[in-house]
Amino acid sequence: MIPIPQDDATQQKMQSEIEASVEDFHGVAAFSVLRTERPGSAIGVHGGIQDDVQLDRVLTRMRMQPTAAFGGKLIIVCTKPEKEWRIARLSGIRGISPRFADDRVFTDEQAAQAEIFAMRLDQYPAEDGMPEHYAPAWKARGENWSS
Repeated sequence: MIPIPQDDATQQKMQSEIEASVEDFHGVAAFSVLRTERPGSAIGVHGGIQDDVQLDRVLTRMRMQPTAAFGGKLIIVCTKPEKEWRIARLSGIRGISPRFADDRVFTDEQAAQAEIFAMRLDQYPAEDGMPEHYAPAWKARGENWSS
């Protein structure tokens, strides 16, 4: 179980690390929560999830959530190629389009990624996925599976 910290100091520390990574990866074709030797470079990686195990685990837990969990997984939608991005929420149902989370438009994909992290901190509860949260499936062990 990977708890999502609820105290402001830890959340702010994690958010600062994400924002520093956004600055370092500005102009790089991908996004990762790491620091680099200089902005715009992918060389000399340090910091971020390399040094902060708690941040790495929280990001892993957030990314592993089912598509429809807690109101829908947050994603980035490119509305104008290489110019504009918006945050949307998946429904968790195949065939139903994502819906935009709000009216904000980002001119930097990495900044949208950082905002998704902040939104997920508010969206996800501190703990879930423990045995007490388990809901049995429609058929339990011992039922007749042959028809």
